[in-house]
Amino acid sequence: MAFIDNLIGATGHWVSESNPEARITQPMAWLRKTSGYAAVNRIIGLSIPFAPRNRFSVEEIRPGFVKARIRLKGNKNHFGSLYAGAYFLLAEIPGGVLTLFDLGPAYTPILKEMTLQFLQPANSDVFVEFSLDAATVEAIKAEADATGRAAFELEGALYDSEGNHVATSMAHYRVRKKGFQAQ
Repeated sequence: MAFIDNLIGATGHWVSESNPEARITQPMAWLRKTSGYAAVNRIIGLSIPFAPRNRFSVEEIRPGFVKARIRLKGNKNHFGSLYAGAYFLLAEIPGGVLTLFDLGPAYTPILKEMTLQFLQPANSDVFVEFSLDAATVEAIKAEADATGRAAFELEGALYDSEGNHVATSMAHYRVRKKGFQAQ
């Protein structure tokens, strides 16, 4: 686990210093950004092989923010729209990614409960964005450092490629501080 922890830490540092607005007209900045996202998706694939098999990907990540996507191709249900399990995959993984990269590898995210409210079928790729402000991140760290764990919630709005709100997720997470010893 030390190798993975070091890899997560180094990748988080690399991505946090990249410019999410970088375009191909700025080759070095664009390369830093895209290689960072590729590394994040590779780490996810190594940790959760189910994610890349189902065409999940992180599209943007920066401190306090993550945007992810799941492709319709390969994830259709019996009537041609996005399969319900694909919505859950899309809504669940970014919370762990956000936690790992904002809190660091010393904290392990655990999903305790998640609900999804389906609003309309998605007939395209679906996207979700999550954010945690700096004060919330610091409060989570402080509680986990003091007690060994901390709980928090993430609500996500899932949108199709045309911008239609297709579902809403509510996830309840807990993070555990690795190596915590009660005083």
